[in-house]
Amino acid sequence: MTNVSYHISNLLEKMTSTDKDFRFMATNDLMMELQKDSIKLDEDSEKKVVAMLLKLLEDKNGEVQNLAVKCLGPLVSKVKEYQVETMVDTLCSNMMSDKEQLRDISSMGLKTVIAELPPSSTGLSLTANVCKKITSQLIGAMGKQDDVSVQLEALDILSDMLGRLSSTLVSFHPSILSSLLPQLTSQRLAVRKRAIIALGHLVPSCSTALFTELTEHLLSELSRSQPTSATRTYIQCLATVSRQGGHRVGEHLEKIIPMVVKFCNVEDDELREYCFQAFEAFVRRCPKEMSPHIPTVIKLCLKYITYDPNYNYDADDDQDDSMDTENGEDEDQESDDEYSDDDDMSWKVRRSSVKCLEAVISTRRDLLVELYGSVSPNLVARFKEREENVKTDIFLAFIALLKQTRLPQGCLTASDAGTKEDPSLALLKKQVPSIVKALHKQLKEKSMKSRQGCFSLLTELANVLPGALGEHIPALIPGIVYSLTDKSTSSNMKIDALSFLHVLLCNHSPEVFHPHIKVILPPVVACIEDPFYKITSEALLVTQQIVKIMRPLESPTPSTFDAKPYVKALFTGTLKRLKAADIDQEVKERAISCMGYIVCHLGDQLGGDLQPTLQIFLERLKNEITRLTTVKTLTLVAASPLKIDLRPVLTEGVPILGSFLRKNQRALKLSTLTALNVVVKNYSDSLKPPMIESVLNELPSLISESDMHVSQMALTLLTCMAKVCPSSLSKIGASVLPEVFTLIHSPLLQGGALGAILEFLQALVVTKASNMGFNELLKALTGPFYGSQKSTESLPVHRQSYYSVAKCVAALSSACPKEASGMVTNFIQEVKSAKSLDSARILSFLCLGEVGRSMNLGGQKELKTVILEAFSSPNEEIKSAASCALGNICVGNLEEYLPFMLKEIGSQPKRQYLLLHSLKEVISASSAESLKPHVEEIWALLFKHCECAEEGTRNVVAECLGKLTLVNPSQLLPRLKKQLSSGSPHARSTVVTAIKFTIVDQPQPIDALLKGCIGDFLKTLQDPDLNVRRVALVMFNSAAHNKPALIRGLLGSVLPHLYTETQIRKELIREVEMGPFKHTVDDGLDVRKAAFECMYTLLDSCLDCLDIFEYLNHVEEGLKDHYDIRMLTFIMLARLSTLSPSAVVQRLDRLVEPLKATCTTKVKAGSVKQEFEKQEELRRSAMRAVAALLSISEVEKSPAMADFASQIRSNAEMASIFESIQRDATSTSSLTDTMDTS
Repeated sequence: MTNVSYHISNLLEKMTSTDKDFRFMATNDLMMELQKDSIKLDEDSEKKVVAMLLKLLEDKNGEVQNLAVKCLGPLVSKVKEYQVETMVDTLCSNMMSDKEQLRDISSMGLKTVIAELPPSSTGLSLTANVCKKITSQLIGAMGKQDDVSVQLEALDILSDMLGRLSSTLVSFHPSILSSLLPQLTSQRLAVRKRAIIALGHLVPSCSTALFTELTEHLLSELSRSQPTSATRTYIQCLATVSRQGGHRVGEHLEKIIPMVVKFCNVEDDELREYCFQAFEAFVRRCPKEMSPHIPTVIKLCLKYITYDPNYNYDADDDQDDSMDTENGEDEDQESDDEYSDDDDMSWKVRRSSVKCLEAVISTRRDLLVELYGSVSPNLVARFKEREENVKTDIFLAFIALLKQTRLPQGCLTASDAGTKEDPSLALLKKQVPSIVKALHKQLKEKSMKSRQGCFSLLTELANVLPGALGEHIPALIPGIVYSLTDKSTSSNMKIDALSFLHVLLCNHSPEVFHPHIKVILPPVVACIEDPFYKITSEALLVTQQIVKIMRPLESPTPSTFDAKPYVKALFTGTLKRLKAADIDQEVKERAISCMGYIVCHLGDQLGGDLQPTLQIFLERLKNEITRLTTVKTLTLVAASPLKIDLRPVLTEGVPILGSFLRKNQRALKLSTLTALNVVVKNYSDSLKPPMIESVLNELPSLISESDMHVSQMALTLLTCMAKVCPSSLSKIGASVLPEVFTLIHSPLLQGGALGAILEFLQALVVTKASNMGFNELLKALTGPFYGSQKSTESLPVHRQSYYSVAKCVAALSSACPKEASGMVTNFIQEVKSAKSLDSARILSFLCLGEVGRSMNLGGQKELKTVILEAFSSPNEEIKSAASCALGNICVGNLEEYLPFMLKEIGSQPKRQYLLLHSLKEVISASSAESLKPHVEEIWALLFKHCECAEEGTRNVVAECLGKLTLVNPSQLLPRLKKQLSSGSPHARSTVVTAIKFTIVDQPQPIDALLKGCIGDFLKTLQDPDLNVRRVALVMFNSAAHNKPALIRGLLGSVLPHLYTETQIRKELIREVEMGPFKHTVDDGLDVRKAAFECMYTLLDSCLDCLDIFEYLNHVEEGLKDHYDIRMLTFIMLARLSTLSPSAVVQRLDRLVEPLKATCTTKVKAGSVKQEFEKQEELRRSAMRAVAALLSISEVEKSPAMADFASQIRSNAEMASIFESIQRDATSTSSLTDTMDTS
């Protein structure tokens, strides 16, 4: 006998003791044993333990019984299957016992067992067998009509089981349904309610036939008789079924809606409440099928939102209180036709109708304008609702309306593109006065709940319409002050009032508040001293905003408001919190920041208090927890136009800042560099050499390609120092410059960092700060490109570094124009010489181009011939560098070079492509003004070439045309449009591509014109030529991505054509013979790919304009298409599962099949390596989509999905792919979190 079984048999012996304490302790010890993972029972012990525990369920002592039940849970996974079945059998038969206590404890036991059964997706047979056993017994138990408590327990357990393990019981679903339906007519309300819950759990995973049976049963019962209490049950059941099984109800809505509407008009408040709950479920779950019925629902909601038969709102406000007391007195002499407030159920009707309205508002952004016309005024009128719960819901519904009005991210705001203001915003603006009128009195009511509702509504309003509450501030201030000063106000109430005040202050112009500062400030300052840290922290945030408003520094006109009287109060309140060391971290940070704003805006009025305050900042700078906030605050103070005297703290402060540059915290490095930059700019005269050196020594190590942003900031600081204190740089020239040159030759250098380097080099030559002059720098820059042929390592291979060096050379020459002309001559000689290396030639051309851009190189006579000769060089790189140079030189000297270039394009068909590239450079880089005189000439030339057979050339022509159109849109855009009717498909495709280049992501004057005519260009989606359709899709994609506002209005007409292009066309598939093999080629693939790419882009920018179900039809087709398209649709599916999960759930069964097919396909054994890699990539991508689908909460309830999930888990290969994808997903999400915090 092993140790464990010996120990357990001892415990079992004690369990038979007559002393209840012994039994209790032994059961407790057994429970401890069972919870250990390591425990293994032999067969004999298993049998004894199970028998003993089942016996203890009938123990006389309740505590022992409870413990025995708890032991059943861990036992499930420790014993063999047949033992679990024995347990279940006994528990089920106990359920039928006459003893109530035994019944209760057994039903608890069954629930415990069900909760511990392994989920069906693990594929163990145990769960299925046990569930089937329990189900058959429960169905029997429910048939016992005589005892309600047995029925209730049985329904409860069934609900538990269906909720967790419904998909294992598929075979039992019909019998469960047939035993549940009769329960809906039970006399007892509790039974009916639990039957509804159980049906709700059954719905998601039952078959369509069963669902139809259930719905038809409910409908036939509803259509039968006069309304009774049973009617309520059926309507409630409909609502639950719709909430749980959602989309399936859609097919039956045509029959359901008229019935529910009919029952709304029956005089029965509870029935009405359930009707509205049903409507709410339909609206949320079947948005598409509900569309035709929405007007009916809104009308009903608006009718019943005011339904309050026992209350007269027309009586004056001051009589409200007396009304309540009268109602109270009526209770004694109550007659049949009157009833007291306690019986008044009408508030439930009002609440459910408001919730239903909220559902309509949340799901139908497309109806916003109508909602503002009909629903919004009615909601505002109901802000006076007397029942607090209902009022809260009315506020929530209105907040939902405001949230819908906020422009979705990625849409253009009204100021862009000269578009008209959003009509819904205009309607909301008109309603602001009535909203404020309805709310401002309520801000002084006793009820906290309604005040909090008012504040959250007003906060949302201020965010949606910044500035709109300006003229209503006088009405709102008293309410805010009341909530801050009222003795009975809770902490949350104060926080809400403060955060609303903060939003108000941020979203309105300072002048609006000046008259009210003397009223607002005292309560806010009092809140700074509140003992609760959250209130203090909010109050500091508000104070900071008030300081900005009292004396706005950025406004062009000086403020007339006199801040003097308030400085003392502000300062002392904040100082108290700034000095305290034993307060919450958040309060510390906000106190530092708030004091920073006080010093920055009002520092000249602090007098003797200023220096001690700055000393506190110095202390906070030394503390690791507060240093980052302090650095940001010092930046603010140093940049203040009031020229605060920082000298006393700089001596100690600057070295501390220098030491922060060594720290490993990126955010701290960046903030410190910004702070030092401001200090060096504004306080250069008080910086001593030792202070500067403490910073300079840290900078060389910050300049590296591993972090471009930090490098950029460090270089900006160096440039600043070079200008202010040139001598200091000579010491570190030796350590900084090598780092700078390494960075210049790095392939990653671009944008801001490159700009910083150019400024730094110019500062070096101008201030002669380092011991390197123009020629030395030039040599260091270009040296690596002239390396001898043998030492290939010194050659920078990457093209990007050629461009970076050329820009640096140009920057140097613009700083030292005297030296430049000699350098240009050298470059020309370098290019001409036959001995030069290719790398040196390329660089020389690029340098000539960059220099020529800023200087007029007209004096160099041989330049044109040199460039044209290079066009026939065998080396492609040299050709493109020469083309680039010609373009840039032309920018610097349009008069001489542009006619030359145009003449060459006309006469040199072989070099056309390179010359057109040069022309593209000219059009992209020249200002509109300088180009205008030449537009006609260029335009005519380009149109000659827009039918060129060579696609590459056509694309360059298109880009030139597009960019040229931006110079004078009103004249040139109509010309492009005219070209659409041209006979040649090549010309049409060039014009459509040209339009793509007129759509840029910044606002442009052309936008308004484009909006008017982009529809004509999109008609090319129906072009007979395949290639024109493809470029039209690419252009559409570009518009949807960069300027969605251009195409939002046209989606109705464009989408059908877009969807047509996603279909596979048999006539475009042909067979090509390659020797003995036949190979199929699909000419339509590129067009389909472009169409699916457009669909993906629309998800981000125009989701609210899409009919998601129609969209999903095409995604579903794409899941069965070619490799490239399947990859795209998998990504789309993953994106859709986060954007509109409910629609995806409705289509799950159809989407799972293609995913399953992809994951289970095997590649033929003899295939090439690429085939295997492709299939592997497809599977991973499909699995990512599956993982995204499984993250939707309701997905596991779908039988098809549950089945697929268990298939993945049971197949080792698929399971390992799936796990690795989940690991990737969690690591990337945690990565992005850490990125954000840095």
